[in-house]
Amino acid sequence: MKLVTFLSPKTNHPTPGCLVDETIVDLSSLGYPTMLSFIEAGSSALEAAKAALATSPRIPAAGVTLLSPIPRPPRVFGIGLNYLRHAVESNMAVPAFPVVFLKLTSSVVGTGATIILPALSIQPDYEAEFAVVIGKPGYKIPIASAMDYVLGYTICNDVSARDIQLSTSQWNLGKSFPTFTPLGPAITTADEVQDPHNLDISLTIDGETLQSSNTSDLIFKLPEIIAYISSITPLEAGDVISTGTPEGVGLGRTPKRWLKPNEEITITIAHLGQLTNRTAAE
Repeated sequence: MKLVTFLSPKTNHPTPGCLVDETIVDLSSLGYPTMLSFIEAGSSALEAAKAALATSPRIPAAGVTLLSPIPRPPRVFGIGLNYLRHAVESNMAVPAFPVVFLKLTSSVVGTGATIILPALSIQPDYEAEFAVVIGKPGYKIPIASAMDYVLGYTICNDVSARDIQLSTSQWNLGKSFPTFTPLGPAITTADEVQDPHNLDISLTIDGETLQSSNTSDLIFKLPEIIAYISSITPLEAGDVISTGTPEGVGLGRTPKRWLKPNEEITITIAHLGQLTNRTAAE
């Protein structure tokens, strides 16, 4: 299934749904007012949603606006330097442990939303990322069972103001300006992705390919990341972990390639679809 949150002219409030071809099944009719409440309900909600696909009325997708699949996730964890060639282009050592930071959930937007380039920064950068969505709470999760905690996968653009990010050793604020965490277009449930560690990932700006890689190049794979984070803090249903970006970011280019107003950024990940956003000056 492809789980989404949408706005329709009829309801005009964030509503959980399931995207089927060019239509949407409204999951709020099953008693789940938000995507987070749907995720927290666990396997019973997924089974109810599967049953609803056969009987529930469908809304044309063309008549709604897709938001982030989870408009305000409990937390968004980022993983830095998790592709070998990206660590090299960033002139940083390959980490011995996952480099974990947080992106404020106030920065989350959906596909189609405008990325606002802040006046405070002159070095805004793009980062195509494969993200995992946690489906149930867990603390000190063993590597062997880590994938049991995965609901599904989505696409993240880890937009970063490099001058703010790298002005201190703490990255959080430089990655948390409003609109700096586009997520979507959907959460593709784990049963639809045979191997999350073999997915092509790419990013284009106005049609020019700037990042092109595969999740097989991840230094730390999903079980290691989930086990590591949960060894320190309990994971919650709806948490998003964005697993890092491959080489080709603006910071690593010569000359540097920063985002400019009026550009269209599209991230494509196999089986997950496309996340597209335009930029605008603040």
